Amino acid sequence: MGWWTSRHPEQDAGDGAPAGNYGYTNSGYSVYEEENDRLTESLRTKVSAIKSLSIEIGTEVKNQNKMLSEMENDFESAGGLLGATMGRLRTLSRGSQTKLLCYMMLFALFVFFVLYWIIKLR
Repeated sequence: MGWWTSRHPEQDAGDGAPAGNYGYTNSGYSVYEEENDRLTESLRTKVSAIKSLSIEIGTEVKNQNKMLSEMENDFESAGGLLGATMGRLRTLSRGSQTKLLCYMMLFALFVFFVLYWIIKLR
């Protein structure tokens, strides 16, 4: 080798990197940088997954709230119907139509006895 191919330590770090970079391009610095990039990409993927999951949870909550409000309306209408029926039964029991109420009770007992006999004969 001649003087044109010899390497001096102040000119070259020995692995192809100039001495001005202190060999960071091929040393641990680039490994840390690559690791940092890999972890950043992993974090970005996880954040994206969490974001899509939270959006799905939000739409599910909206659907459940809508269903609950519909159920509340149904229960309110059923409660109104039941209240009206109970009001009619109160007027039946208070009024002069107690005879009609007794007939209804006797009819209900008759139906229960008939059903009892049918079940017993089988």
